[in-house]
Parts: sequence; C-alpha cells; structure tokens
Amino acid sequence: MTAQTPLTYDAFVDLATGDPAVVGLVLKGSRAHQGMTTEHSDHDLYVVLDDVRKTDLSRFAGHRTTELDLVIVSLDEFRGSTGMPGFDRYALARGKVVLDRLDGGIARILADKGRLGADEAFQEANKWLDAYSNSLYRSVKNARDGHALASRLDAADSIGFLFELLFALDRRPRPFNKYLEWELARFPLYGWDTADSISATGDVPTQRGLFAQVESVARRSGHSAVLDAWGEDLHLMRPQ
Repeated sequence: MTAQTPLTYDAFVDLATGDPAVVGLVLKGSRAHQGMTTEHSDHDLYVVLDDVRKTDLSRFAGHRTTELDLVIVSLDEFRGSTGMPGFDRYALARGKVVLDRLDGGIARILADKGRLGADEAFQEANKWLDAYSNSLYRSVKNARDGHALASRLDAADSIGFLFELLFALDRRPRPFNKYLEWELARFPLYGWDTADSISATGDVPTQRGLFAQVESVARRSGHSAVLDAWGEDLHLMRPQ
C-alpha cells in the first residue's frame, strides 16, 4: 500500500483470509473489549502463520499506523513464549478470534494463555507477595516517621503489586490498568474493594486491614515462607 492508500483493517483481513498460510487472526486491545472502543481506537491484530508455508504477508511485519497495528508470528511462536511478550498475555487471553483455521485450535490457545500453570502461578505469587509486602512496609514506616508523601507513594505502588499477586493467586494474567475495571466487573476478585481508596489516600489502618486479608489468603495458599521471612517487621504491617 502507498501513503495515499493506507492499509485498512478490513482490507488486510480480506487479504489474510485469502492466504492459506494464515491459520489465525486475533484482534486484541480495546476493540476486543466490549464497551472500550473510542474514536481513537486502532485495530491491534495478531497474524498467525503456518509453520511451514511461505507467504508474502511477512512483508507487513511491524506494520503500525493509527488504523492498524500488526504482529506477525508463526504458530509455534503463538503457542509458546518465544516472541510473545508477557504483557501481551492478558491481551491475547481476552482477544477476539477473527479467523481460526485450526478447528478451534486458535481459541484453545487463547484460553490456555488466560490460565497460569500451577507452578508458574505459585512462583509469581511468591514474587508479588514479597513486592507488595515491601511497599506496604515502607508506606507504614514512612507514615510513622512523618513522611506523608513518601507513604502515599509507597501505598500507591503497593496496590499495583497487590493486583499482580491477586491475579496470580487466581491463576490469571493481570490486565493492563486500562482494562482492570473492565476485567473485575466481568470476572471479579471478591473482597478487595479497599484497594482503590488505598491508592488515593494511603490510609494506614486501611492498609493494615487489607494486609490482614492478604496474609490470611497467602498463608492458606502456601506462601507462608515469604511472609515469615519478614520476621518482626510483620507486626508493623498488621492491624494494631
């Protein structure tokens, strides 16, 4: 396509659908999230190619305009982690299948991306539990020592780590912040409604109350070692 006739989403889908080397098309981003599309929304499209067949569509790799962003990958790359950034996992898990020449195989791959493996989820939860505890501890300690701004900033940081933890405990990839409310409205994480107020105010008693919930859930899920490593500092984090 020339600068005078830019490649549109519909034109590319027609082109790709007519190419037997294309085994799947997946739309991600705001256009795959009902109610999230705006006048500024482009089309983010994954193009999945057969591992053996050749195609001229490879020339569109990296194509990016205000109308259409393309990511072109092999089926093997699409199934696995190679060429698949972690931040795209959620986007693809909630992606919309536009073309599936694998008799539902593309849809099954997307479903798999929406569910973390048991060991993967456990290790991720360990990491994010420690990060959450660290930011919470710093927030409470800074509040105690009269550093109000630092305390609020650490509290806000802790909420990002907390959501990483909660989604890992539920064996789901965490959404971008843009889609967090959308995700929680449709697939809730129950009992965590105080997170929003903490990110705004950094209120210490509220943080401690939330930590008590987190500690209980984390210990039931087998993450006591991470918490116990904090030793006596846990006292500062818990409700007084």
